[in-house]
Amino acid sequence: MTILHIITRLIQGGAQQNTVLSCAAQVRAGHEVHLAYGPIYGPEGSLLEEAKASGAVLHEVSSMRRAVNPWHDLRCYYALRKLIREIKPDVVHTHSSKAGIIGRASGWAVGAPVVVHTVHGLPFHDQQSRLVHKVYIALEKWAAKRCHHLIAITPAMVEAFEAEEIANENWFTVIPSGVDLSRFEIAHNAKAEARQKLGIDEDAPVIALLARLDALKGHDDIIDILPELEGRLPGIQVLFIGDGWRREHLQKRIAEADCSGHVRVMGFVPHEQIRDILPAADVKLLPSYQEGQSRTLIEALLCGCGIVAYEVGGIPSICIDGETGKLVPIGDKQALADAVVWMIEHPQERRAMTERGQSLVRENFSADFMTQEIEALYYRLLRSNSDGSDANR
Repeated sequence: MTILHIITRLIQGGAQQNTVLSCAAQVRAGHEVHLAYGPIYGPEGSLLEEAKASGAVLHEVSSMRRAVNPWHDLRCYYALRKLIREIKPDVVHTHSSKAGIIGRASGWAVGAPVVVHTVHGLPFHDQQSRLVHKVYIALEKWAAKRCHHLIAITPAMVEAFEAEEIANENWFTVIPSGVDLSRFEIAHNAKAEARQKLGIDEDAPVIALLARLDALKGHDDIIDILPELEGRLPGIQVLFIGDGWRREHLQKRIAEADCSGHVRVMGFVPHEQIRDILPAADVKLLPSYQEGQSRTLIEALLCGCGIVAYEVGGIPSICIDGETGKLVPIGDKQALADAVVWMIEHPQERRAMTERGQSLVRENFSADFMTQEIEALYYRLLRSNSDGSDANR
């Protein structure tokens, strides 16, 4: 089988890690795999070296840009059509919003045997203006008619598409975004070693947010509740792990709040080093206002951290309130502070939740399970297309 994956940017992100893991597994399975992507730029970090190591044939499409630009977008459409004609893939598999729209249109126009798109996260959300929100929904409705099937990484993605009448559940297969579990085999003394490496006292309460520095990830909410946390949890330390365009804004806010002694903006940390740093935290927070599934919550559980998150998107599939972590109503900063304090003050209950979360992850969120399910779907779609049946939707 020849497979072409298309993604907007190969930055350090969940959709990108999912895609590169899929490429590597499909190459190992003996398929001819290609990966098309746009220029890699920005402070979030790059997955280019991991993509190269996957064994896939890489194609940088210079006109593939995240920002809306009719000239670049039209050039990208024709560039992808040309690439698809040259490769003649059995499957065109698109990822992320921009690549998903243009890639599906290109594959459909050329007549690729199977065109499939993964919804890693919702391109429309409540923090957008009404006009932008409507435009994204209209584009997704248009693109949904130009593919044979959709993959959702959580049931919440399906529900959101159904609610906006973009596509119904019959168009979808839910395949959780998997993590390479072998990367997170954590030693029993990982917490102590991580704290020693970072110069953090072994008794200090530590919380972390592993995410790109983006307006929707909730860093500002943590800064807002920090005065209360300092009063209730003396000596608390906060780790912002990741980089992004809002770094200057956050550093300014930290300075204005006079809490630089409690907050460390660590910048970009290569993915392979996360397991050496994240175990330093007692609790991993994700007060995100938009989220698909969150691989970082999975990684946090595997690193032995408790998890607290806003109840949004697909997060409840991992952070099950009272079972594997604490869920907080979106934007409720008082509830966020209370959840953090409870997790710190109840270490035994936190550890029990984390252990249940680890079991959930190992059963449902492995990279092996994900890639096997994706390959099985490809074959089903190819068979149904070849015999003329309507099994795709």
